[in-house]
Amino acid sequence: MDKELLKKLSQNPKFIPGIYNYCDRWCERCPFTSRCMNYAIGQEQYCDLESLDVSNKEFWLKLSETLKGALDLLKDMLEERGISIDEANIETTMNEEKQNIQLAADHECARDAKAYYEMVEKWMKNAKVIFDKKADELDLGLKLEIPEFDVQLTVESIRDAVEVISWYQHFIYVKILRALSDKMTDFEELLKDYPKDSDGSAKVALIAIDRSLAAWLKLYNNFPAREDEILEFLIHLDRLRKKVEKTFPAARAFVRPGFEEFDLNKSTF
Repeated sequence: MDKELLKKLSQNPKFIPGIYNYCDRWCERCPFTSRCMNYAIGQEQYCDLESLDVSNKEFWLKLSETLKGALDLLKDMLEERGISIDEANIETTMNEEKQNIQLAADHECARDAKAYYEMVEKWMKNAKVIFDKKADELDLGLKLEIPEFDVQLTVESIRDAVEVISWYQHFIYVKILRALSDKMTDFEELLKDYPKDSDGSAKVALIAIDRSLAAWLKLYNNFPAREDEILEFLIHLDRLRKKVEKTFPAARAFVRPGFEEFDLNKSTF
């Protein structure tokens, strides 16, 4: 994709500026794909399912073309504004960012988020036995024609819960790490009177935690024999949620472009 096409897309008024900066990257479940420039670029570049395979050479070639177009466009924009890029400053900034990420990884929120995804990893590896047993129970209930026993609804509930947990498993850690590292930068201090990127990242992490809590609660209600171990996840996530809210007290109030600005029930959105 060349820079002219990127420029054309960026000027399209139907796209919500910056909506992709604070999303959960779950396009299949997003109601704003038609308003997202990143999604449009993906459809333009990778509409063929084969090219979505990361092992496909064509995928990386198209990705490289998109990156080149983005860099060319950025260069033109900087030149128009008389901004020069100092390579020495870039290297210094990158080193500082690397140090911030290392410091962020040592923060209790990051440690707890990492512990969470490791807990999920371990649980899911042993989950086949749990799910197979549940399938047998559902099959028996279906054969016995138990009144008010909706097998399809139960299966969908469990499947959706597992999908949500799996999707956000690593995402929570990544977003918390970004929020913490951003919080440590001098740039955020300069913009102290404006919404902070760290709060935006923290909010997305909190939303992922909220949804994961709801998903684990579904499993808790469907697997009474596993209540104790599932309760550990609920307690761990709830404690993590409180720690993130304490570390980023303004995160919940952060207004994400699009998501908190439009009413999906109104045709004017």
